[in-house]
Amino acid sequence: MLLATVLGSGIAFLDSTVVNVALPTIGEDLDAGISSLQWVVNAYTLTLAGFLLLGGSLGDHYGRRKVFVIGVVWFAAASLLCGLAPTDEALIAARALQGVGGALLTPGSLAIIEASFRREDRGAAIGAWSGLGGVTAAVGPFLGGWLVQAASWRLIFLINLPLAVVVVWVSLRHVPESRDPGATGRLDWPGAALAAVGLAGVVYALTDGPEKGWTTPLILGSALVGVGSLVAFLLWERRTPAPMLPLDIFASRQFSAANAVTFVVYGALGGSLFLLPIQLQRVVGYSPLASGVALVPITVILLLLSARAGRLASRIGPRLPMTLGPLLVAAGLALFTRIGPGASYLVDILPASLVYGFGLVLTVAPLTSTVLAAAPAEHAGIASAVNNDVARTAGLLAVAVLPVAAGISGADALEPARFNAGFQTAMTLAAVLCAAGGVLSWLTIRNPEPEPEREPADPPMSCPLSAPSPVSRRA
Repeated sequence: MLLATVLGSGIAFLDSTVVNVALPTIGEDLDAGISSLQWVVNAYTLTLAGFLLLGGSLGDHYGRRKVFVIGVVWFAAASLLCGLAPTDEALIAARALQGVGGALLTPGSLAIIEASFRREDRGAAIGAWSGLGGVTAAVGPFLGGWLVQAASWRLIFLINLPLAVVVVWVSLRHVPESRDPGATGRLDWPGAALAAVGLAGVVYALTDGPEKGWTTPLILGSALVGVGSLVAFLLWERRTPAPMLPLDIFASRQFSAANAVTFVVYGALGGSLFLLPIQLQRVVGYSPLASGVALVPITVILLLLSARAGRLASRIGPRLPMTLGPLLVAAGLALFTRIGPGASYLVDILPASLVYGFGLVLTVAPLTSTVLAAAPAEHAGIASAVNNDVARTAGLLAVAVLPVAAGISGADALEPARFNAGFQTAMTLAAVLCAAGGVLSWLTIRNPEPEPEREPADPPMSCPLSAPSPVSRRA
């Protein structure tokens, strides 16, 4: 089960980080500017964030394994289109289709774990999921750099096809089906449409506003349509009898607080990780492969410590890890400001990567466990979708806003001297935002009350192999 869910969500995580490393090469090959490169990232994240809630609802209604497998197949087909795209416009359109597949598979991976593992095992299982999934994301820069340098950036999409075949085969053979027995009635298609249109309008205005002008009718109209659609989405979800996003799920203060922390922290991560590979290649002078290898220590840290961080949070509570984690990530981002022309790997890049990696270990698994534990088990799918949606929306907005706030926009934005100046500002802003997430965790997250001890009972005995049913010791 872990293999299927980690690989399934991993291809979505892997794709995002792989693409970031390949952005400079894609820009040169397809003659794309900074705005087009933003859309290569945002087109995927936009449809992913816009349809994540619908993906969670579909899984709760029709079966989490079924929707998960459909999402993997869809993602693979869209990856093929990305790999064959002849222009930047075609690549952006294919990336949007890829995001729809990601929206179907991503919430199902966590919901399958939440619905299938015993409560006392979920912390370690989610720690393993986040750690191994984080490894796939961290391997992305190295793998992407090697593929770009050795062959072509198109292989970063085509590599998803064999991985998808493995995920589908393992899922159909070994993952049990689960669904929400209370999920009845029609699906909330109007809500899904309003969410997608709302995000698209806001993100389009933020991304293309610096180039086209903030006061042009197209930008103003997109912003107004986007904001209006998001407001209409909330009003519709409050009134419709079968909402895609049941707003009463936010009645849990722990759930609301954890998602607020997610928004702040993942916004800082998304914006900074969009800019870092470009800085390493355009300013420091690294090759695509070298820029990927530079971040390998993060992979090692996540692989070795994420499951342990999940167990630690289960034992001592999530408040302390979720406070220290974002503060360490903020320190790592602050150290990234030392990366510039002539930067030394051992002095400037490696220490920042190590601090950043330790911060991620303390943040990701406890944060995910807290979100899922704060929601009822029957809403595992929608809780997972909400948290993923919050994270993706935060990254989506950050990729659109952070470069503009740091002065990285316009036709000459990729010119090394100008990009370097904007990068320093962007890392500083991201560090402040991430530190704010740590403070917010300390103020709002609470450790759960310990459960009362119960009378011991005969432990349930089971085995996945075909065997006679175990006989009670009393018999």
